Amino acid sequence: MRPGSGALDRRHLFDPDRVPRAGVTIAVIVFPGSNDERDAAWALSALGADPVLVWHGERELPRGTAAVILPGGFSYGDYLRVGAIARFAPVLRAVRDFAADGGLVLGICNGFQILCEAGLLPGALLPNASLSFVCGDVDLVVERDGTPFTRRSAPGDPLTIPVKHADGRFHADADLLAELEAGERIVLRYARGQNPNGSVADVAGVINESGNVMGLMPHPEHAVDPLLGSGDGALILASLVDSARERSLAAAPS
Repeated sequence: MRPGSGALDRRHLFDPDRVPRAGVTIAVIVFPGSNDERDAAWALSALGADPVLVWHGERELPRGTAAVILPGGFSYGDYLRVGAIARFAPVLRAVRDFAADGGLVLGICNGFQILCEAGLLPGALLPNASLSFVCGDVDLVVERDGTPFTRRSAPGDPLTIPVKHADGRFHADADLLAELEAGERIVLRYARGQNPNGSVADVAGVINESGNVMGLMPHPEHAVDPLLGSGDGALILASLVDSARERSLAAAPS
């Protein structure tokens, strides 16, 4: 909850003894400066999941967590470098352990930056080539299907999802880029002529080698209801919910 003063009441974020509803539990990490955690939670709930907001100071994830989202915003004010301080948050150790065990992790915008800083994803996010903040819908192309995040799409499918960032230029040197291309780890690209930040090879989203951690700069949580302009973001988040539900059922006692 956010009292009138604007301060964050962390007591309402995460109760480890909380009994979730019938959906699948997806933890949404909240850092000082996060500003899209409520949007992500709303989108997940609309898609049948049970989102739980988790404060960055927690040292464990909620019991039964089937997936984790690191949302957009400006964690720790983007001081030093985007995501550079958030990588040391206590909850990141739990997220690393979760990912190492095959848990599904999605980083959106600032969450993508944090995952790169934490070494959970390759590359780096640099200031936009324009040195300006960009905000608006962009056209994307799905490069790879069959991942836990794109199972509802097919290669070549167009998506329209908004971006809003100042440091979204994906950078990888020639060797790393070749490795990502060869491993089919570039999941989303900006459509031709739509690259808003100068990302190398029009990269908009990448996945780790194991295929369970993904980061993207566009905001799918802002494109779930067509009344807002596009529902294409639901294809990504619903894929995550589907995959998380399968993981949760597989882990349940028989």
